[in-house]
Amino acid sequence: MARSLLYAVAGAAIGAAAARAAYTAFTRARGVDPGSRWTRKNHRGEAVTLLEGPAFVAGAGAAAALAPGLPPRVRAAALLAGAGSGALGAYDDLYGTTSSKGFKGHLTALARGEVTSGAVKILGIGATGLGAAALVSRGPADTLVNGAAIAGAANLANLFDLRPGRAIKVGLLTGGPLLVSAVAGGSPATAALAAVPLGAAAALLPDDLGERAMLGDAGANALGALLGLAAVTRLGRPGRLVLLGTVAALTAASEKISFTKVIAGNPVLNRLDLLGRRPADTV
Repeated sequence: MARSLLYAVAGAAIGAAAARAAYTAFTRARGVDPGSRWTRKNHRGEAVTLLEGPAFVAGAGAAAALAPGLPPRVRAAALLAGAGSGALGAYDDLYGTTSSKGFKGHLTALARGEVTSGAVKILGIGATGLGAAALVSRGPADTLVNGAAIAGAANLANLFDLRPGRAIKVGLLTGGPLLVSAVAGGSPATAALAAVPLGAAAALLPDDLGERAMLGDAGANALGALLGLAAVTRLGRPGRLVLLGTVAALTAASEKISFTKVIAGNPVLNRLDLLGRRPADTV
């Protein structure tokens, strides 16, 4: 347990320091330029930078490469899952269109022969998820389940990136118990693996809540993929099947219902969602 805790602290610390350093370097170089491809309007209509996403990918990637306690294949899987999903998310951030929306919309367009940026991202993240899973799985069946869970988690995390801090909060609330379980269960590799994205995300949360930046597809996809990878390395087969089913169910539900409306309608979820954010009447 002591070694697991040490590796978790190291992974989180490296991720946090690297993400903050990357964010500072990126924003110092570009700032929030209204004409930049890296600038978007948030839910208030205010300009925020998307550079938080690349900063998260860089910070988590540095931590995955440097954090102690990760076996070579797990380290390679983390780099592939994080960098791959992050790069594909950045492509959609910069060149995505709104002609098709949602998982179903992009796949429907693909079936008509229209290759949308979203379809490229879905297929690409699926491929990187399978590649990462192949490095940590035993046999084809496990690879398919784990790869689908990693890719699905990457997509699901992005669905929460609609309000300040929400995607990171969801990541911390779901990844935190996983980290505690890995530390308490004496699983050093999983403890380090889970701590890497959590540390990077926590370090960027103040700027996200302050509505100066947002994860965008690049950061949210990478956050989900890394937490999905950590989960499949910790859970047994029944747990991984439950994880995959839950991710699939929530993704399907998102096509019909608004997560924002569901959260706003639940007092507990709404309070958590608003925690640390600017008041609604502040402009």
